Amino acid sequence: MLIHLSSWPEIEAQLAADHPLARTAVVPIGSNEQHGPTGLLGTDWMCPEIIAHAAERTEPGLTVTPTFNIGMAQHHLAFPGTITLRPSTFMAAISDWISSLSRHGFERIYFLNGHGGNVASIEAAFAEVWAEWSYAETPPPMTLKLRNWWDLPGVTALCNRLFPTGHGMHATPSEIAVTQAAYPGHIKAAAYSPQIAPTGPIRDALDYRARFPDGRIGSDPAQASPAKGQQIIDLAAPALIEDVRAFAGEALPQG
Repeated sequence: MLIHLSSWPEIEAQLAADHPLARTAVVPIGSNEQHGPTGLLGTDWMCPEIIAHAAERTEPGLTVTPTFNIGMAQHHLAFPGTITLRPSTFMAAISDWISSLSRHGFERIYFLNGHGGNVASIEAAFAEVWAEWSYAETPPPMTLKLRNWWDLPGVTALCNRLFPTGHGMHATPSEIAVTQAAYPGHIKAAAYSPQIAPTGPIRDALDYRARFPDGRIGSDPAQASPAKGQQIIDLAAPALIEDVRAFAGEALPQG
């Protein structure tokens, strides 16, 4: 069930259903930022959304929220089109999403992430939530999980087989391939050099653009194709379902 395409009575019925995933919500979360000269700006939120929606099509008991599509991407701001939240703003918004979903009865909230730069802030947001319940000496009504889509079982191994060289750290052929599979009418082409981008540290926005002038880090996204992207989706979607089922089966904290 996709929340944004559902009515409130449908969500209320879903929460009351006798189904192991009835009170579990998957939140696709990412970022809107540059992905080199050929990657779509929405790549980091599109990949988890594509995978989560593919999983929902085969597991109708799965509830997927609207995509949290703006993340922590200040280091990409020297490239036009990037939109970012400050870490504090991002953390506050995550807390409000959690509170909203928990208020309605979702007991397990699973964040499927598509941007490595989000991880520290998401984990800090989780820590803030747990701190509030710890001070209150009351068991929280929900539990939380963060998973990067490329860390789903088998996904990184498949990406390494598909792209043994030039996979890199940013604007990778795997993430671009996933978007190509889902949006074949928006495939971009551009000349760039060197073929495999350099690697190095990530700091502020101006330093980033000076080190990586076309936006790539260690990658050769020209290796991407819709067919390879579909292979990744076809592996990641069932892996997500199994991971969410395992999460849904965990016992809630007890007082």
